[in-house]
Amino acid sequence: MKLLHLGDLHIGKSVNDYSMIEDQKYMFHQILTMIDEHKADGVLIAGDIYDKAVPSEEAVGVLDGFLCQLAERQVKTYIISGNHDSDERLNFGSTLFETNGIFICSKYEGSLYKQTIEDEYGKVNLYLLPFVKASQVRHFFPEEEIDTYDQAIRVILEHGNINQKERNILVAHQFVVGSSGEPRLGGSENASVQQVGTVEKIGSDCFDLFDYVALGHIHSPQQVGRDTIRYCGSPLKYSLSEVYSEKSVPMITLGKKGTLDIEFLPLKPLRDMRHLKGKLEQLLDKKNITDTDDYIYVTLTDETPIPDAMAIIRQHYPNTMKLDYENSHTKGMEVMDVSKVTREKTFPELISEFYHMMFGCDMEEDEMKILLEAAKEAGVVDETN
Repeated sequence: MKLLHLGDLHIGKSVNDYSMIEDQKYMFHQILTMIDEHKADGVLIAGDIYDKAVPSEEAVGVLDGFLCQLAERQVKTYIISGNHDSDERLNFGSTLFETNGIFICSKYEGSLYKQTIEDEYGKVNLYLLPFVKASQVRHFFPEEEIDTYDQAIRVILEHGNINQKERNILVAHQFVVGSSGEPRLGGSENASVQQVGTVEKIGSDCFDLFDYVALGHIHSPQQVGRDTIRYCGSPLKYSLSEVYSEKSVPMITLGKKGTLDIEFLPLKPLRDMRHLKGKLEQLLDKKNITDTDDYIYVTLTDETPIPDAMAIIRQHYPNTMKLDYENSHTKGMEVMDVSKVTREKTFPELISEFYHMMFGCDMEEDEMKILLEAAKEAGVVDETN
């Protein structure tokens, strides 16, 4: 039996005001091709289906088209909600979907959702656990001690009546840590993941009863604890920190109990995301200009800021997302003790020094007056100064 592991689709996402819808459509087409070529029997989608709780009409249409293609192929699909998803919206029509082999579990209702399928080796139990908080689980098990996410997940699984003699797969959307430490973040996860505290961490050892755990929540593909507890990662790059990562889709092949193989199928995006660094003249040298349709982050090392640099670069790379500088001025700013400086200097002194650092000359008196007026209106400096 072959199962494709997906997660963190974030359909409808925009990156630096660039809509990723076209890229996501291309990605889904590529995944469908994988399913056809490898004759996958099922697809596991581990949450964060949409990027927003209230997805756009276009985003809903993209998911609808993908699910229709899966249903036409008679590929069974198992979906859970993530922290970005609306339980109610994702669950809409789920009863009807089940008749077409699409199973959605968007909200924990007090018991572990289970579907069973069979192959020549017997039963495979697929358990779906959507994103859940400790407070939600405590409601169903008031007699249990549930103060942390880890305790909540353990209670859910203890009441799951899991048959260890059969093959068991879990699809979950949580922050799971292994004995070696926390998972490596992709960089495009939301703030609640990046600032996660001890209370939200779940030990990978609580999944010992499962042959494979298909995780969502972290955008960087990796194993957690053991090779068969895995974050598939987001299928597209959604931040600058991901430009050097390679995206792939895990294909899990199940044999008899205790036999499992994982193959990583590479994903090639419609537009790659790249980081270009150097002087403007070097970056725009004809021999260095390649793949002009890619999403580009630019770091200029020119010592003097270049007027309209973004517009110039976009003439060659129209999908340039962001531009910044790295030179002796910015490096000097990085080591500056800002809190001490702001206590010891007046606002005009700070502005004058910053201006001189950036442009190598003093600010004109008229320019300082304009900035002071703006600062007073904003409440940055006292009106009496």
